[in-house]
Amino acid sequence: MSLPLEDYALIGDCQTAALVGRDGSIDWLCLPRFDSGAVFAELLGTEENGHWKLAPVGEIKATRRRYRPGTLVLETEFDVDGGTVRVTDCMPPRDELPDVLRLVECLRGSVRMRMDLVIRFDYGAIVPWVLRTDNGISAIAGPDMLRLRTDVPLHGEDFHTVAEFDLSEGQTASFDLTWYPSHEREPRQVDHSGTLRDAERWWREWSDRCSFGDGSCDDALDRAHWSEAVKRSLITLKALTYAPTGGIVAAPTTSLPEHLGGVRNWDYRYCWLRDATFTLYAMMNAGYHEEARAWREWLLRAVAGKPSQIQIMYGISGERRLTELQLPWLPGYEGSSPVRMGNAAFDQFQLDVPGEVMDALHQCRRVGLEPMGASWNLQKALMDFLETVWEQPDEGIWEVRGPRRHFTHSKVMAWVAFDRAVKGVEQFDRDGPADRWRGLRDRIRREIFERSYDPEVGAFMQSYGSPFLDASVLMMPLVGFLEPTDERMVGTVRAIEQRLKRDGFVDRYETDPSVDGLPPGEGSFLPCSFWLADNYALMGRRDDAVRMFESLLAIRNDVGLLSEEYDVSARRLVGNFPQAFTHIGLINTAYNLSAATTHPAEHRQHS
Repeated sequence: MSLPLEDYALIGDCQTAALVGRDGSIDWLCLPRFDSGAVFAELLGTEENGHWKLAPVGEIKATRRRYRPGTLVLETEFDVDGGTVRVTDCMPPRDELPDVLRLVECLRGSVRMRMDLVIRFDYGAIVPWVLRTDNGISAIAGPDMLRLRTDVPLHGEDFHTVAEFDLSEGQTASFDLTWYPSHEREPRQVDHSGTLRDAERWWREWSDRCSFGDGSCDDALDRAHWSEAVKRSLITLKALTYAPTGGIVAAPTTSLPEHLGGVRNWDYRYCWLRDATFTLYAMMNAGYHEEARAWREWLLRAVAGKPSQIQIMYGISGERRLTELQLPWLPGYEGSSPVRMGNAAFDQFQLDVPGEVMDALHQCRRVGLEPMGASWNLQKALMDFLETVWEQPDEGIWEVRGPRRHFTHSKVMAWVAFDRAVKGVEQFDRDGPADRWRGLRDRIRREIFERSYDPEVGAFMQSYGSPFLDASVLMMPLVGFLEPTDERMVGTVRAIEQRLKRDGFVDRYETDPSVDGLPPGEGSFLPCSFWLADNYALMGRRDDAVRMFESLLAIRNDVGLLSEEYDVSARRLVGNFPQAFTHIGLINTAYNLSAATTHPAEHRQHS
């Protein structure tokens, strides 16, 4: 059975990623891409759905783990009676084929180890044909081939490949698992130690480019654990980037539940446009302009075409058809079913998407990261489309599966789209009907004030005429729609504190089946908690902002990772893991708190 999410660490090669448990088991890995079928799927089922465990035989007295500083190379140490071993796990950044390298070193005494490899292609459904080789095994089923190379003797047990071996102090054993298309020639064996050194060097050189804590922050913020949290989040974000295209997946997993035992289980191995501006902001502030440019160019390629056909999300290469299917042979994480691949939300109508695209490209221009030549023509066509649809209801940022509504956040982002179009003309000498765009911007603003604000509650509500609150309205000051000290925004923050804040963390919205079409119940949404910290900072409530930020840092697992949500009752991370949107929020809030201290007027993220 799978472990609590806190017990997993991430390794990856910037094209796919694996989750490694504290017990030494790789329980999730899709090959060769993030969105491919899983070859290890115990995370969503049982060991018979695939895993690769490498751990001592017998009782483990203590476990310690860490990433090598500035890298995605994972070290796990196990203490047992008689000795200590270290397992080092790594997926080297690759040009072509994916490798998983595992090295066992005996640090003290003598330890007996056991390896248990269960390969199941297609999300745990297909048992491959396994052949013994002179230095390991090969496993084939249809288009997929896995090749395990090791000097440790292997044997089969009930469709598992296993090994038991003894190591004494100073001795090592290595394992190299490679995927390749079954119709192609077997790839050459890698130099294990050299490849590991190269991977470590690659990650350190990349992470050393991070600018946070380089003296640009004040002394109060230049703390080791803040800098470490930002760097770890940036490394995680890089690991979730599909290097060939620059697309960034929301998470490397599917169907990890927002509520344990519930049905809110979605496939997050795709790229959401709603993340675009936040992602660019995080990367550019940290000094990663090359990655920001790659993400920007992925964005432009993905949305190219007829503006009315723009989607809220795309595949990692810009694919549009993300058909949702259920995988009934997998029981789900802790019984949370159904397990899904694909995401039906891809064909939803979300009015905020044009605003996200316009804002992202505006931010690129502000920092001199000029979009490709045809981008302004694309933007103008997008604005023509938005003029015809902004008055329509939509499914909103949270992709509700209930009836469409006039969601406040969606209308705010429509305002953002027209605002950034106007600024394209005013600030960057682009051509366009600025007067018409300006008039529409002002009209949307008035409508939001008239129809979204409830004077009895003293807050902006989830949608026009709604009795429910929604934390997405915390975006209003962050996108420059409203001053953070405006009494209506102050009242909105107060209402969110009273009705959406639970044990220090913020829920997305007040769930109701009539709104989202699903049974109620989910964890607190961590990005919303970061947004509240941002609002505190903007309002001058710096102590509250820092407390909020520190409480979020405190729920990271031991290797610095966060999921999408947090179950305040169970004190557990829930939702897909690790979550890019959450780590982006951590990065941006750290920078925003710094800006609020050193240059308060420069704090606003998107204006």
